[in-house]
Amino acid sequence: MRIWGKIWKDNHMLRDMVVCDESQDTRTHKVFNALEKICYDFDLSKPIWLDSNIKNFKRLSRVRFNQDSFIEQIDFDYLELQVIEED
Repeated sequence: MRIWGKIWKDNHMLRDMVVCDESQDTRTHKVFNALEKICYDFDLSKPIWLDSNIKNFKRLSRVRFNQDSFIEQIDFDYLELQVIEED
């Protein structure tokens, strides 16, 4: 599985990275592990999964975390995760 993490501000991508996970974990564990790695590399706190985030991710394999999902103040519009390749 490959997951693309992107930070957006004013319709411009500020940073991005791709996390590849070839383990035998479940899809959910792979997504959580990728989010943890992306947040660590971007020096962010981990966002909270709101019900709307979960619905969008299940439907579109893409999720956006805006200020509502973070406890700390963020200096960008949103963090986006997108599944670009599944096992």
